[in-house]
Amino acid sequence: MSSLPKVEPSASAETSDSSSTHGKRRRVFSLSHRPSRKSLGTMSGEIEIPEPTRMPVLGHVTEIDAKFSLGSFIHLADKFGPIYKLDLLGHKLVFVNTHELVNECCDDKRFKKSIDGDINELREAVHDGLFTAKGVEEENWGVAHRVLMSAFGPLAIREMFDPMHDVAGQLALKWARHGPSTPIHIGEDMTRLTMDTVALCTMGYRFNSYYREDTHPFITAMYAVMKEAGDKALRVLPQVFYKKQDKKMRANIELLRSTAREVLDARRLDPNGATGRKDVLTAMLNTVDPVTGRKMTDDSIIDNLITFLVAGHETTAATFTFTMYWLLKKPEVYRKVQEEVDRTVGDGPLRVEHVAKLKYLTAVIREVLRHSAPIYGFGREVQKDEEVIGGKYRIRTGEQVICFLAKSHLDPKVYGDDAEEFKPERMLDENFDRLMREFPNCWSPFGTGMRGCIGRAFAWQEMVLALALLMQNFNFVMHNPNYDLKISQTLTIKPKDLYIRAILREGLTPTSLEARMSGSFAGGHGTQSKVKAQEATNGPATAEGAKGTAKLAVFYGSNSGTCEFMAQRLASDATSHGFSATVDTLDTARESLPTDRPVVIITSSYEGEPPHNAALFVDWLTNLKDKELKNVNYAVYGCGHADWVKTYQRIPKLVDASIEERGGHRIIPIASTDAKDRDMFSDFEAWEDNDLWPALVKQFGGRPESEDSSTPQAGLSVSFSTPRTSTLRQDVRDALVIDSRSLVNGDLGPVKRHLEVQLPSNVRYKAGDYMAVLPHNPKDTVARVMRRFHLTWDSHVAIQASGPTTLPTDVSIPVSDVLSSYVELCQTASRRNALTLSQFAKDEELRRKLQYLATDGYDAEVKNKRLSVLDIAEQFPSLTFPFNHFLLMLPPMRVRQYSISSSPLVDPGVATVTYGVLDEPALSGQGRHIGVTSSYLSSLAAGDRIQVSIRVAQGGFRLPVDMDKTPLLCVAAGTGLAPFRAFIQERATLLSNGRQLAPAILFFGCRDPLADDLYRDEFDKWEAAGAVKVYRAYSRKPDASGGCKYVQDRIWQEREMLYGLWDQGARVYVCGSNRVAEGVKDVLLRAAKEKSEIDDGKPITNEELEEWFNGIRNERYATDVFD
Repeated sequence: MSSLPKVEPSASAETSDSSSTHGKRRRVFSLSHRPSRKSLGTMSGEIEIPEPTRMPVLGHVTEIDAKFSLGSFIHLADKFGPIYKLDLLGHKLVFVNTHELVNECCDDKRFKKSIDGDINELREAVHDGLFTAKGVEEENWGVAHRVLMSAFGPLAIREMFDPMHDVAGQLALKWARHGPSTPIHIGEDMTRLTMDTVALCTMGYRFNSYYREDTHPFITAMYAVMKEAGDKALRVLPQVFYKKQDKKMRANIELLRSTAREVLDARRLDPNGATGRKDVLTAMLNTVDPVTGRKMTDDSIIDNLITFLVAGHETTAATFTFTMYWLLKKPEVYRKVQEEVDRTVGDGPLRVEHVAKLKYLTAVIREVLRHSAPIYGFGREVQKDEEVIGGKYRIRTGEQVICFLAKSHLDPKVYGDDAEEFKPERMLDENFDRLMREFPNCWSPFGTGMRGCIGRAFAWQEMVLALALLMQNFNFVMHNPNYDLKISQTLTIKPKDLYIRAILREGLTPTSLEARMSGSFAGGHGTQSKVKAQEATNGPATAEGAKGTAKLAVFYGSNSGTCEFMAQRLASDATSHGFSATVDTLDTARESLPTDRPVVIITSSYEGEPPHNAALFVDWLTNLKDKELKNVNYAVYGCGHADWVKTYQRIPKLVDASIEERGGHRIIPIASTDAKDRDMFSDFEAWEDNDLWPALVKQFGGRPESEDSSTPQAGLSVSFSTPRTSTLRQDVRDALVIDSRSLVNGDLGPVKRHLEVQLPSNVRYKAGDYMAVLPHNPKDTVARVMRRFHLTWDSHVAIQASGPTTLPTDVSIPVSDVLSSYVELCQTASRRNALTLSQFAKDEELRRKLQYLATDGYDAEVKNKRLSVLDIAEQFPSLTFPFNHFLLMLPPMRVRQYSISSSPLVDPGVATVTYGVLDEPALSGQGRHIGVTSSYLSSLAAGDRIQVSIRVAQGGFRLPVDMDKTPLLCVAAGTGLAPFRAFIQERATLLSNGRQLAPAILFFGCRDPLADDLYRDEFDKWEAAGAVKVYRAYSRKPDASGGCKYVQDRIWQEREMLYGLWDQGARVYVCGSNRVAEGVKDVLLRAAKEKSEIDDGKPITNEELEEWFNGIRNERYATDVFD
């Protein structure tokens, strides 16, 4: 976190940088800082929800970046903590940012879904569709919800595998045919993938996005409507000022609805459409709602067709794109995913049964959705007048609660201190189940409760399928290896401008890839695991009276259709085992469970509750008091999804135990399957063949399956068909300088300066991060080159290269621009550089001198004196060599990293750096050594442009997540103060907003209290507010700092305080030169040795000290060293 770039040491960074006290030193100080009395609230224990300062009329609108509201919401959560409220032109929002508060708001008995804001604006397009409906009070929602539950059930999703594979195959072939060097805009191609998949699977419609250059008009209109809906939610002026935008939105909505109506009309006119297709549109046209007895209206069908396309493609495409980003940023994760795909799928075609076996890939997607949920929050509102959450925050009617996943998904109380790290292992099944059991709603990317995403299983199969197919056949690389994540935001978020390249694996060609993929549609590799499944689909619902005399009763409870399908399958198979079977819902068995035949019950749970056609039966069963079922012979099979950890298999287990308790006889133990990671239908078949039928035949007659029954007579027939930043490849963007000033009295020592920068939009940082700067060479250094090669300032150069280069090619460009912007002129020359120069020497003596610099004299004369190629050329004026060879010897211009010295809580769009200007006599004895970046930065003034990016802090140099419990011990010298200015500024901001914090101590070393006691006024103010206690050491005025010359001296003097804070769990941060870091380490080891001897009464060895120190590095001891 140094304030100086790693490549540019500063002469001012002394070990002796020190500090002083003003007045008498205090040995005792408060161990915690309390919020103001105002924030403590009422005597009842309730407190006011914090909020930013309001503006008249506008409320808090000025707090929100309209182009990147997510960044504003995160900034406010960082500032205010677990909860805060906003008033956006009368739209009252309460953001809850921790798992504890989110979990309370997910209680459907207290809260319900809220659609205020941008979702409400979408109602103009899709009215009371599944996503935008207000809830049960809108009948169309209830009808559509019940109709579509089975259309998106496990069986239906399984049958969508082939069309999903079809579209994913189109994408794979496109990438293969474009070749390995073509940049791929992953976001755009994944949008095409998900849009085409949703359209094909739900309504049998092909957008054919991969076969057209332009975008389908429907898609263009859809994105326009989504964007305008988001913009409308933040409008400031009256409607009359937005007539043009409203007219355009209405036209786009009309295009969406007319297109959907054309699809609907075409299906009705298709002689095979209404009955021959098994897709979502058919379900909406034909299914009768079991509650109201009516079908969905045409308008409701159109609403939901558009809803599927909008909600069903955008979030999945964003998740795909985020997943590719994380895979390419985490090589170990990438490798593990590809190894799992290879191990599971091999060289053959991807099949439906592979999906449930890809457990690590599943964990990766879960972790992606934890870090980067495309919908980063969902709205809730109170069911009644008001609710109190967290025991102290009152939520009232008219306030929309935002369950802010961007924060709650990173809650360290759930996920640990490494919550912000990307670790898929935490999301593997066993640990994921534990998290969901112990912390309900800690992972909620699909929403919550009855209004959760109905298409979750659809999206999950689509994502696993497509990612597995792509990882099986391609290797991927970033087109720009230096890409840092940038966010694009509409109604959702996704990575912005992420380009990758796709390289076919293992010598595959586009032709062989096509052959490999087509195998999944031929030779019996369809979605059904047995031909039996095909005949069972058309088997009789009732087989009463078929051959065989034994009777069987099959009852099911099912919302999505899965258990119903299994019941029908069982009844269809009964005849081959000598049974005749009847099939009905569980509710029909209420008060009448048969006793004259065995009973098989197949049911599921829905968030711990029975399916809608089993609720009456379960209510009856659980209220029995005696042995009413003593003559019932039964078996139970359960279906469930283990993500609902607390209620997993609750109803099947309840039914099984209750029947036995009331006198029933269990034929075989209860069995079950898990939709999360099992092939449900294969599990059911195995249970049926291996457990159920043998037990039924043995106990109730019938007959074993005949030998020829393995060749069934199918009830149906089937057929199958088949300029600078880009040149240098530096991921930086233009920023604006808004302040540049000196921090010291330049007459008393080296210059140290402060630079304040307005960051590019959507760029955010955290305290402890770096700002990477792409500099320009000093003008004086450029002038030296121009003189050495006798070039005029208006000279241009055109560069042609036979291979890769970071120089601008095939264009005429001023020589001065090339020298200033594209190459490192001050880089120390290499041995090869000196040897190359020797080859141009005209006389033997000159050649020998240059060869000496390349060999025996290199360390003493070149390396230690930091001679550049230019320095050497100037030392030998008689040496002549071509300019193109000079350019070839120079490395490309690179970024330098500076610790950011500000907190984003003050202004998330502004960052500052604190740096020392390097301008000292050259070690060669010739001229001066000028720091490239520090001289460049010092030349900037307000209004200048600068190219920067943000680099994330490493090695534990971050504020602790539990700042209320973890004390800070910070040690800095000179401009090493930079990251600690950010830390303390952040603490001061948090304290001003009522947060409680553990103590923070800063040991700061510099030269002179009058020369370079950096930011003294600010630190005095923060110290008075309780944000920090500062101990200084002045190397040139030790008398002013308690006799302490260096920071390590001051640490030793205050070691008793250090002991107490260490026992409270303090973390130590050190920033400065290598000499400072070593000095601090030595004094801390001395102090640790003394404390150990005091505590234990015996000495500790140096080896034991080193072992202890190595154990706390990057855990409780973090350094940032610059030299």
